[in-house]
Amino acid sequence: MGLLQRLLGRGDAPAVATREPVLVNAYATLAALPPITLPHRLLGARDRSDPALAEHLQGFVGYVMSRGDGQMTATRYYVWCHLQRVQHHVSFEVDDADLPHIEPWARAANALLFLPDGSIRAPDGAVVIDAAGEGDPQAALPHPADAVARRTRTRALLAAAPLQPPAGMAPALGEGELVLRGAGEVLARALGLLYVAARAHARATGLPAIPAGQEAYNPIGAAALTPQEQAFVRDESTDAEAAAALTWRYEAANTLFWALGVAGASIDDSTAMADVDRLWASVAPLARRPDGQAVRLRPAGEILDALDRAWLEHWIVRQARQKEVAPGALNGDVVMERHLALNWLTNFQNDAGIAWDDTDTPT
Repeated sequence: MGLLQRLLGRGDAPAVATREPVLVNAYATLAALPPITLPHRLLGARDRSDPALAEHLQGFVGYVMSRGDGQMTATRYYVWCHLQRVQHHVSFEVDDADLPHIEPWARAANALLFLPDGSIRAPDGAVVIDAAGEGDPQAALPHPADAVARRTRTRALLAAAPLQPPAGMAPALGEGELVLRGAGEVLARALGLLYVAARAHARATGLPAIPAGQEAYNPIGAAALTPQEQAFVRDESTDAEAAAALTWRYEAANTLFWALGVAGASIDDSTAMADVDRLWASVAPLARRPDGQAVRLRPAGEILDALDRAWLEHWIVRQARQKEVAPGALNGDVVMERHLALNWLTNFQNDAGIAWDDTDTPT
């Protein structure tokens, strides 16, 4: 059943299209919005360059969560995730007769639709959430085709894991949705993580910090510390156990260096820890180049493959801990740091431009 029939009703007799205008608000996640080719009257359009869009989306999330009993459900969660990824909000009017033409455009834009009846709808018109908080359990939230295909490959890679993520768990980002941080910003963050991990290791063991944790050898890393990292470095009273926990930041640094194509970084094996000595040997020259011109990010598809895998692996690790079973061969701390680094790099599951200290890794 198409969008026209869904809006105008169903029955034995076909719905009759009129020329009454219908207001449509579309929320698209693709960075490059496809042109609206169906007959319409554009009322407004904005993208992430407009600061008001972020505030509007926060308000829309509030609307979603206020429907019905307001409890978090899988559907509400995935709508929330979609709204976090929105890069274009377009408002336009369409005559009833032209409603059937919305679906192909909405699919191409990877858009959810908000209609005057208070419903949030999938591109085909299926009600995801209505004004009362109900919805069609068969309604499929939109995801780019490459993200869906990537999820199939990721599941095949993890087929031998002792726990399997739910079949309905949404895929991560598609390439058309991806907005990566700049290579210079990623390099500075990776060097900062290397610096704080080296300082944490020194504090935990009582040994001198390796060069990666010394400002003379890693000035970019020392200057790139976040407020929380600066507080740790300044507070000499941090106990050895807390300091030891921060040494896992080596894994986050290794992940970002991998994303930059650094030869000494590898994330192929989710059971093995980073080789810190090899990593530092590869990046030491970069620690003195403030322009970041010596590095560039890997192709988007490779980064998204790693993101989707890290997300599902982290789900397995967390579920294994809750059930008090082994997560197979996965190293939970390694997986957690990789997920954190990749979420920050891609802004996945977080608001755009989120600070490192505030980056979340929901599973």
